[in-house]
Amino acid sequence: MNILVAPSGFKESLGADQIATCMKKGILNVIPGAKVTTLPLVDGGEGFTETMVNWTNGELHTVVVTGPLRKKVEALIGFLGDTQNRTAVIEMASAAGLKLVPRYRRNPLLTTSYGVGELIQAALDLGAERILIGCGDSGINDGGIGMAEALGIRFFDQNMNQIDVKKGAVSLQEIDSIDLSLRDPRLNRTELDVACNWHNILCGVNGVARVFGPQKGAKDQQIALLEEGLEHYAAKIKETAGYCVREIPGGGASGGLGTGLQALLGAVLHPRFDLIMDYMDINDHLQKADLVLTAEGSIDFQTPRGKIPALVADKAKAFGKPVIAIAGTIGKDAQVNYHHGIDVFTSILQSPSSLEQAMEKTEEWVIDCTETTMRMLSVGFELAASVPSFVLNRKGIS
Repeated sequence: MNILVAPSGFKESLGADQIATCMKKGILNVIPGAKVTTLPLVDGGEGFTETMVNWTNGELHTVVVTGPLRKKVEALIGFLGDTQNRTAVIEMASAAGLKLVPRYRRNPLLTTSYGVGELIQAALDLGAERILIGCGDSGINDGGIGMAEALGIRFFDQNMNQIDVKKGAVSLQEIDSIDLSLRDPRLNRTELDVACNWHNILCGVNGVARVFGPQKGAKDQQIALLEEGLEHYAAKIKETAGYCVREIPGGGASGGLGTGLQALLGAVLHPRFDLIMDYMDINDHLQKADLVLTAEGSIDFQTPRGKIPALVADKAKAFGKPVIAIAGTIGKDAQVNYHHGIDVFTSILQSPSSLEQAMEKTEEWVIDCTETTMRMLSVGFELAASVPSFVLNRKGIS
């Protein structure tokens, strides 16, 4: 049996490579002779830089930047191997990720993307001719104004006083004008390509503050303030750049960072899997596989909106392959995933537990869950082989 293991990481817990190793171990505990191919996948969030560098035999650099709470943090810049031009890769999560914000301090009105701008600046200092930017797992909601300030863009209030936008999204409603005249000139000759969730938009009913604000610690009143700030910001960008950013695909990525990257830096936004696929050939692995296993920290109604399990399932279905998804938790309306190529999903949780306990046990539980899943499959195989009238299909048993 050829089995492809193509998981995402579990946010704030284990990276995609660690999850893949655990799943492989669980499979081999049941089917020692299986040929298991692991293909850890990244979506622009945590682990994006290291994974891309590993795929291409590139190089890594460590730099110190401003974190989301304005304290210094270490972040990575990668340079891809075997490219015609010097291509840097960074992940915004290493400078402004949710993992860098302790739970008791989570308030996306007060976190900054300034360090992301410093990462871009450091990549330019290291000679980058092209920069790939991964958007995901953010702890911010400032629309990229902090990032922009780090690269020379200035924001003024109605009295023409420069605003200290490092305060975070709370500064959005103060903006009266945006000055691009001192923007780092190297950006004009550097390609910026952004891997982001194409379904995330800046404003409106499905805007980033409403959809992702709660997981970053925002309460109802704070969500309303974030929405108002981003609507105001969008209006000011329209005055400055001349086009509407309220609902551009990917504009809401990473707390609106996608909008700042496109409108203020001239970056090009891409559906994240499309950009990443240029550096790995999942189709070749899918063709050879008998079974595909994927994973994500949570399977819910948002999974089909650009999350890795749904993207893997979509590609697997082009080759008629069955797909099983393993999740940390099963969330609201998860059953919609049955209509998006995922045949079975299951949770690693074995008993009622706190989030902290579950995160401590993730490695052990992923192994156990994968092993249990494979044991159930083995029973099905035995029944199919021993009972001629027993037919298994992904819609039921007859």
